[in-house]
Amino acid sequence: MKAIIVDDEQLAREELKYLLGACQQVELLAEAENITQAQQLIESLRPDLIFLDIDMPGGGGFELLERLAFVPSVIFTTAYDQYAIKAFEVDALDYLLKPIDERRLQKALQKVAEQPATQQTLSADAKIFIKDGNECWFVKVGDIMLFDSIGNYCKVYFDDKHPMIKRSLAQLEERLPADKFIRANRGQLINLDAIVGIESLEGGVLLLTLKNGREVEMSRRQAQLFKGLNTL
Repeated sequence: MKAIIVDDEQLAREELKYLLGACQQVELLAEAENITQAQQLIESLRPDLIFLDIDMPGGGGFELLERLAFVPSVIFTTAYDQYAIKAFEVDALDYLLKPIDERRLQKALQKVAEQPATQQTLSADAKIFIKDGNECWFVKVGDIMLFDSIGNYCKVYFDDKHPMIKRSLAQLEERLPADKFIRANRGQLINLDAIVGIESLEGGVLLLTLKNGREVEMSRRQAQLFKGLNTL
């Protein structure tokens, strides 16, 4: 598995690299000392796994995860135990306290290895089960108009409903049909069939109106891709 270390302390990075040196199942791609570096490396190299410190100058590990479009598996490495509950709320695979114990590291890596393989892309006609609190729905993928990212959760818009699900936008994008859903911006995925109105704004931005009346701004970069998809 390909991995990146994100930690502002060089000594901590060196210690972890030493431990990983004995792990044949891990290929270390790079290391970063802040979340700006980490974001660039993760989005360009697309690792399977990141070892992520929580408390860093200039922005912590949780902030990094909120910035990412592509979120790999996460093992937190920290000197503080008070973030453990929050770590598992963002679907971290493990939470290792410094100094890292070699046996605990091996157990954490085993969790990564045991993750199920990537699931197949859903068709527009496929139906998915959605549960939010005590309410449940069985919804056809093609009837979903919008996914709106809120951290590592997403609101799902269909009919007049908008339940919250515990999935990141990147996780959803991997399973949705690429010919039906497109990024409007970093935080929203829209169903092309749900668009009923398009207005050009300054700077190359598009204002999209959806069937449910919701207005979504499509960034200049995504607008260029969108126009390319819909040009004769």
